[in-house]
Amino acid sequence: MNSKFTDYLHLHVIVFIWGFTAVLGKLITIDALPLVWYRMLIAVFLVYVFIAIKKVPLHIGKKTLSIMLLGGAVIAVHWVTFFWAIKVSTVSVALATMSTGAFFTAILEPILYKRKFVWYELLFGLLVISGLLIIFKVEKQYAFGIGLALISSFLAAVFALMNGKLVRLAKPSVISFYELGSGVLFLSIFLGATNGFTPEFFELSNSDWLYILILASVCTAYAFIASIGVMRSLSPYTVMLTINLEPVYGILLAFFLLGEAEKMSPLFYLGAGIIVATVIANGILKTRHDKAILK
Repeated sequence: MNSKFTDYLHLHVIVFIWGFTAVLGKLITIDALPLVWYRMLIAVFLVYVFIAIKKVPLHIGKKTLSIMLLGGAVIAVHWVTFFWAIKVSTVSVALATMSTGAFFTAILEPILYKRKFVWYELLFGLLVISGLLIIFKVEKQYAFGIGLALISSFLAAVFALMNGKLVRLAKPSVISFYELGSGVLFLSIFLGATNGFTPEFFELSNSDWLYILILASVCTAYAFIASIGVMRSLSPYTVMLTINLEPVYGILLAFFLLGEAEKMSPLFYLGAGIIVATVIANGILKTRHDKAILK
């Protein structure tokens, strides 16, 4: 089988795994904060094992390290608000709202990277807002979850833009190690200050342990490392289109695995469809624009 085609199938598996993350968040019975703490703690250990096997040096400059430490706090709060949104609403509502990340990126990227605003990104941003308003109108009972997912989406955009600069300064595995590690430290300090480390905190059911181990190993450590490998042979255009299928995979998985609880109204799927289609269209135009510049 052609190696490029194999990598393409592998990428779909990775994106499918990312979509499954939201379902696991719903299946795990503990609150969002301890869930993320356990996830990051186990994942940072696994990434460290990978680094040790590959003998990747961990030394980096103080300025780069400070950015990574901040990135760890951002990704920690992003995951906490993401899983919190899932627990107070549904997987479908949270994932559809999270698709607004492209809109936040379109606003933040020109500011942080000091480039001009692109007119079609702002237009697409308005379409994303219209899709979100449709969802909010028909799913008002999940207003709090939608708000949490919007915060999570904003933080995801900030995190992605930070890593866009960091990836030029250090290896992705090193970035992941320091960000996951600092995220655990940040959450540990918060939990310690709020007396969150109670005996109940460490009492997990067998099913929760199983789901958290899958979440930390397969959905975090493995998916991160594997995604780097396939991106070396696939075009950015192919990678972008495939990654944008994450909410689609997640919503379908939630519908089949969680049943009636994830069955939404027709207008919800209209709003979610507008958001996902807009994100994909934005990616297509952005890729073509970048190719035109390279020519």
